[in-house]
Amino acid sequence: MADRGRDAYHPAMPASPGPKADPPGHPRGVPAAGRRESKAARTARAAEVRQRLAARYPDVTTALTHRSAWELLVATILSAQSTDEVVNRVTVELFHRYPTVADLAAADREELEQAIHATGFFRNKAKSVQGAASYLLEHHGGEVPGTMDELVELPGVGRKTANVVLGSFFARNEGVVVDTHVGRLSRRLGLTRNNDPVKVEQDLMRLIPVDEWTIFSHRLIWFGREVCTAKDPRCDRCELADLCPSAFKVGRWVKAAKAAKAARRPSPPAARAAGRARP
Repeated sequence: MADRGRDAYHPAMPASPGPKADPPGHPRGVPAAGRRESKAARTARAAEVRQRLAARYPDVTTALTHRSAWELLVATILSAQSTDEVVNRVTVELFHRYPTVADLAAADREELEQAIHATGFFRNKAKSVQGAASYLLEHHGGEVPGTMDELVELPGVGRKTANVVLGSFFARNEGVVVDTHVGRLSRRLGLTRNNDPVKVEQDLMRLIPVDEWTIFSHRLIWFGREVCTAKDPRCDRCELADLCPSAFKVGRWVKAAKAAKAARRPSPPAARAAGRARP
């Protein structure tokens, strides 16, 4: 799914209408509490999740603006604990000031830190970017390699960054990008029980066909930004709610359930009065 020369296509499709109040009964296809889901059932549920996300996001890619594998590599390093919008604003000026790998490798460290300051953790990121640039010049003639083993040798580059570059630029599905959105949604959807990104990736690689590894990541990321957000997931307008064991159990729905339970509970004076009225 190479995206060289292309903008991220993000269709503004409305979510399928979901229940407007507390969902009646248990979500279809989701294991009841205390019951372990079989491998076959989880695989079937994951397949339905894939199909619905594909219908909503037929052709999405990374939102990080780039014109080369190097620019995507740098942007991905800068995106840690930041937003794509902030990174895209920063890299416009960054690549104008330092257009080549050699330029970034030779940049004054304090000036580079200032240039990327808005992305956060700017000292570590500046060190990683310059380390990667120097390594590429020394070992790869300034060119970004196209294999996982070579990419993870670069300073500041782990599997997530390597998967972004391989999948989104080189169109090579060597793994699943596990960022904060993918990790959160995978756990909410019951596709993994793990928190460690490497283990989450392994779980997803067993459930998702190889040729969908990259685009499935992008679809989860877009869905996590638009619908299944971290603090306020919109289960009422989520087309995956009937497949999700976390539906209506997180965010605003927890507060709503607590408020409803409190409203049903008699106040202390009323409870005492009811006790005195008993024969």
